[in-house]
Amino acid sequence: MHQQPTRPSAVVDNYPSPGGREPFPQAGAGTDAPETNRVPGTPTKSPAAQGSSRAGIPPTSGPRRTAVAPPPGASGRTPYPTSRPAPDLPPTHTALICVALPGLAISGEQGQLAGRGLEGFYRGGRRLLSRCQVRVAGREPLMVQARTAGADRARFVGTLRVSPVAGPDPDVVVERTRNADGTERITLLNATLRPLRLPVEVALGTDLADLGAIASGSAGPELPASVHASGLRWASAGGGACVTAHPQPAEALASAGLLRWELELPPGGTAHVELRVRPDGAGAAPLRAVRRAATSPLAPARAAGDDPRVAVLLRTAVDDLQALLLRDPAHPSDTYLAAGAPWRCGMAPAEALAAARMALPLGTRLAAGTLRTLARTQLPGPGPRAGLIPGPRRDAGALLPPACTGTEATLLFPVLLAEARRWGLPEQETQELLPAAERCLTWLRTTTGDGTYLADPQPAGPVRCETQAHAHRAALLGADLLDAYDRPGGAELRQWAQAAQNAFRKDFWVEDRGGGRPAAALAPDGRPLPHLGSTAVHLLDTGLLDAGGLAPGLLDKVQTEQLARLLGGPAMDAGWGLRGLGAKETGHNPFGHRSGAVRVQETALAVAGLAAVGYEKEATGLLRGLLDAAEHFDHRLPEMYAGEQRTAGSAPLPHPAACRPAATAAAAAILILTTLAGIRPDAPARTVALRPMHSVPLGEITLTGLRVVGAPFAVRVSRLGLAMVEDAADGLQLGV
Repeated sequence: MHQQPTRPSAVVDNYPSPGGREPFPQAGAGTDAPETNRVPGTPTKSPAAQGSSRAGIPPTSGPRRTAVAPPPGASGRTPYPTSRPAPDLPPTHTALICVALPGLAISGEQGQLAGRGLEGFYRGGRRLLSRCQVRVAGREPLMVQARTAGADRARFVGTLRVSPVAGPDPDVVVERTRNADGTERITLLNATLRPLRLPVEVALGTDLADLGAIASGSAGPELPASVHASGLRWASAGGGACVTAHPQPAEALASAGLLRWELELPPGGTAHVELRVRPDGAGAAPLRAVRRAATSPLAPARAAGDDPRVAVLLRTAVDDLQALLLRDPAHPSDTYLAAGAPWRCGMAPAEALAAARMALPLGTRLAAGTLRTLARTQLPGPGPRAGLIPGPRRDAGALLPPACTGTEATLLFPVLLAEARRWGLPEQETQELLPAAERCLTWLRTTTGDGTYLADPQPAGPVRCETQAHAHRAALLGADLLDAYDRPGGAELRQWAQAAQNAFRKDFWVEDRGGGRPAAALAPDGRPLPHLGSTAVHLLDTGLLDAGGLAPGLLDKVQTEQLARLLGGPAMDAGWGLRGLGAKETGHNPFGHRSGAVRVQETALAVAGLAAVGYEKEATGLLRGLLDAAEHFDHRLPEMYAGEQRTAGSAPLPHPAACRPAATAAAAAILILTTLAGIRPDAPARTVALRPMHSVPLGEITLTGLRVVGAPFAVRVSRLGLAMVEDAADGLQLGV
């Protein structure tokens, strides 16, 4: 499926500050830049979107948010537009979502596709089939189990009693295996001692609706069907779909959308019906998921150890990342990760870069494909925006205006290139991407000018804490990259980074009785906004330099220790992971995707950052909470879940609109497991350093099938906290 670039919808939100003070004007309508390679028909920005605005779905293809009365003490302005009440989004937390992009299969817990909510088979954001209901002997099977059997398939098992003299035991078992590639296999098992002749009916229907229309509640009625070969066909102005069946049905009724068989089952025997859902009409290309390609950009890494959960967590994460892979339609050899299913099955630049970075232990090919794809979207010069990688705005919670993900992506680009080189990105590919990285760094220096900080691009925007962390890291790793290839500009970047560090430690540190905290942002008048949120973890993520060393950060040693204490405290650590906003902060909402929910990516960054600077107790608490939460989600972590405080016997509450699978959540599992071994490669120097967590929070662990310098890499961490390389490229030396 070719995904055409589109322009995202406008972001129009008002965010009152505590006590009625409004330090920021309303952000102007529109986005900072176009969002590229979104799957057509999907919401441009979901309510769960990490890489897009919470206002989310365009007015013509999704709901607006309901107007909310201001909190006590706030100004008279409402925080959201006073538009018509928003229809509820179809929930995702109870859905079984099978993914092999650009294909999706979304099912309810009963297995039958009844056309409710998001149920159906999708391709490229269009629902090809919304209803697929099986009846055997005139009755629907009783569902006894529904579960995913992999990222791209689900299995449903139901039972029936068809004999009038049978006791309480079922005598027919109906198993349905549903795949994201558009196939469903129905198997009937005769559990009796006599032959059975069973009439089987499958009722089919579709509205051929776009996902955005479904999300907004504006999908149309089912379309009339026509008989087509061994199945049925539907058509609309935007395209069509067909379902073919094997074996050929004995009867096909277009008016009822019904296929019928008479199946003979011997005692203990089985019979099968296979359905294939495909797009139909002119220009309908065959479905070809990237995960089914002969070669994958992701290594099939595996884990084993004292804690059995590590094995299934890593296996599921790799499987989910494979399912979310997309090709650049103009350059099919370049692959990147979609943000997440079902809402954002297309490119979100900042998240694609972040996920590729966390997935570097699985090889550098994904990073290279992501970088090349985004380099082609970079804005040309001249002008102040030259070098910027476009990205939409995303909601930043109730206390700050929407943020520009284009800024984040532009700063992540040189960081990913520099670190991919350390992991083994070939020199030729690095040099080919270097000009794009240089343009990102030039944009950084041009935008900051003679100033100390990188402010938001919108007028009177804030100076965000996490943006300074991204910019500082980009400057240092970018300077290292430029120096390695004798390109100018490294010294200037380091000089700016040093000035920013000196100023940040004073301007962004808010003293209080608890020992102080980093400010979330500086208002246009220079006033620090002291609320504590998970974005502060970016201060601990400084990036990888030569010999396995980490770049210096913006905080000094005392401030780092205080931040570690805050992140590990009960206000931020929900027991299941890191809250997006501290529980004691004004505006905290345990379900707020930027104001209290646990975000998996930022929890993993906190684990890695805290472990890197030696605060293993705090890192271990967050690590174990995240691993415990993963069990409740069948080890497929959503992008976020509620930040409700963990209590004895409780379980994490799912967020009803979260993407699952999500690229950053799956990649976060790679990050936290490799953090246990502390793998820090330096491919140009042919060395790899190991800095394991000495507290060994999960006992002994072995990681195999990783990639360092393009070759298989395996490491084992013993119960004593000693790391040993068990497989590595020839000539790779153990660093200090």
